[in-house]
Amino acid sequence: MAGDCKNEACLVMAVNDGGVPPILAQKHYALPSAFTPENLLREARRQKQIARSGIPDICVLDPDGDILRSLLARGEARLEAGWACYHTQLYSFSRGGLDFGIVGCAVGASFAVLIAEEMFASGCKLLISVTSSGQIVPIRPPPYFITIERALRDEGTSYHYMAASDYSHADAGLISALKGAFEEFPVPVLAGATWTTDAPFRETQLAIDAMVKRNLMAVEMEAAALYAFAQVRQKPVLCFAHVTNQMGRIDGDFEKGEADGSRDALQLIAIAAKRLRSRFLR
Repeated sequence: MAGDCKNEACLVMAVNDGGVPPILAQKHYALPSAFTPENLLREARRQKQIARSGIPDICVLDPDGDILRSLLARGEARLEAGWACYHTQLYSFSRGGLDFGIVGCAVGASFAVLIAEEMFASGCKLLISVTSSGQIVPIRPPPYFITIERALRDEGTSYHYMAASDYSHADAGLISALKGAFEEFPVPVLAGATWTTDAPFRETQLAIDAMVKRNLMAVEMEAAALYAFAQVRQKPVLCFAHVTNQMGRIDGDFEKGEADGSRDALQLIAIAAKRLRSRFLR
């Protein structure tokens, strides 16, 4: 009986309602959150004396920061003073006649989703994430891109948004809208599934072998959580993996291409945004 339990493990089990781990317990998916991005941003604006203003309709998450660093180095990014986030700075830039907002170095599932929540609360209408990733199935030599259609939920954030399942899925309409979009793009753009992990330095060989059996093409740190957020919040989010390395297992690994791959990534973002804007930017 829980009431007779004296050791720590037994007490933890009792608190967790029969041994359910905390990551799955007490989630109540149908209930709204008491803490909201709108309220956080309201207080940040008050404390920082920031006037309420919108951000570009199309926003970019750049977990590696290479895209933003490249834009800043060329003088092509402008700081958005109206962005009220406590943790990041948002810049704007233009490509192909479209304006974009971008946040760099928001790496990992929880950080990426925190920023995504705040972006949509601030006026974003379409979010594109391009993250560096490690090759799992050796389809071809890096670098290349993957349009992530689904991501294995081996992280924590998605379980706070959506009940347990193996995968988070991209919106089928987004994927369909990109059909044929990259036929003339100079870098290969494949489509498939990835493995989202919270712990990149715990990718054991046995774990990698298991992911190969699932035919997961690459490992990254954000997509499963972003897609769970997108599904529950009904927000358009599209994730790309930029396969740049073989997890450092060969000499000379982590070669992303020209300007650390940022020019290719920017061209990819512009192509995707042009295809998707008529669907989501009204």
